[in-house]
Amino acid sequence: MAGRVYEAWKGSNKFLFGGRLIFGPDAWSLPFTLLLIITPVTLFSVFVATHLRHRFFSNTAGDAILVVAILFTLFVLILLFLTSARDPGIVPRNLHPPEEELCYEATVSADGRQAPTVQIPRTKEVMVYGVPVRVKYCDTCMLYRPPRCSHCSICNNCVERFDHHCPWVGQCIGVRNYRFFFMFVSSATLLCIYVFSMSALYIKFLMNNNQSTVWRAMRESPWSVMLMIYSFISLWFVGGLTGFHLYLISTNQTTYENFRYRSDNRINVYDRGCSNNFLETFCSKVKPSRNDFRAFMREEPPRNITMATTWERPGEEEEECSDLEEQRQKVEDDLDIDEDVMKLQQRSNAEESSDPAHHMVEVDQMRVGSCERAPTIRSEVRHGNWGGRSSAQEDVVSGSSVIRESRSYAAAEEGR
Repeated sequence: MAGRVYEAWKGSNKFLFGGRLIFGPDAWSLPFTLLLIITPVTLFSVFVATHLRHRFFSNTAGDAILVVAILFTLFVLILLFLTSARDPGIVPRNLHPPEEELCYEATVSADGRQAPTVQIPRTKEVMVYGVPVRVKYCDTCMLYRPPRCSHCSICNNCVERFDHHCPWVGQCIGVRNYRFFFMFVSSATLLCIYVFSMSALYIKFLMNNNQSTVWRAMRESPWSVMLMIYSFISLWFVGGLTGFHLYLISTNQTTYENFRYRSDNRINVYDRGCSNNFLETFCSKVKPSRNDFRAFMREEPPRNITMATTWERPGEEEEECSDLEEQRQKVEDDLDIDEDVMKLQQRSNAEESSDPAHHMVEVDQMRVGSCERAPTIRSEVRHGNWGGRSSAQEDVVSGSSVIRESRSYAAAEEGR
């Protein structure tokens, strides 16, 4: 039975629950991110929020501080899950290069032959909003990347509207999870502000009730101080990301495009105005995944690209036919010569009794002569079928040289 798609996936992704969840290869960083979120919120709930409940006259207001912190944390964790556990917009790979884009170019070999070579153009132009945009060919995925698509070297996939690969969520950020990533970062920013402000409020209550200085209040609640420091440091990170991505959304850019093309002064053909850019990011329908990781694999038969192996020049077929006819005539002549050699051998055997010593010397000289010439002829470099001698031709030439010497020997005998 054929396996499922996720079992033979060529990317570096990790799948859980039978291919229902997809993560990047660095998904091990996800538990660390969860720890950075859950730990401070837990400390805040135990050492700050519970004490603040008794500082308000209404118990409902005091309980709201704890409830808001818990609900806000759950919201952030859900957004983190939607960002890291779904397909970011992976473009399915091709099993073979696109045949309609193949280019056949002729290369001239040393013997004058023209051999075709198959090449694929590295780039081609497509129209986007009436403006030509150059897209690149991906050798790994064997496809032309759609506009705004790039190949992630970490996940080893081509991702539509590739923004960046985020190690904190262990996933690529693309067209299908970018809005969840932005909402996760912005929500984490608001959570840091909430924890910081509530911790500072608790310090303020301690100062007012005990009529003490800020230092004495901080010594009374050290966990509030630690949470304020932690939230302030985190705010610089997630808050900076939120501001940067607000700028990217307003100009309809990706992080990859901003870092790579900002020095080229290119015209951003995707910028449709600030309001339309925000509507496109948050109000447009999320594209369905182009991959069904749980589907069963289908074995496709191998595809053969039909093309000529050599390109022949005009008149070459006629030359080959004439060469073959000439070789056939030589072989027929050699067969006639073989009959003369057999007769010569019979005659030499009849005269062997009259002059055995002289005959042995002459025959030995003939053998020596033929042995000296044959290796010289066979030592020629053998070429292919084009422009060179074949092994059959060499045998014919070597056999002809021996026969000529045999005829000279027979003529000398008749002269005697």
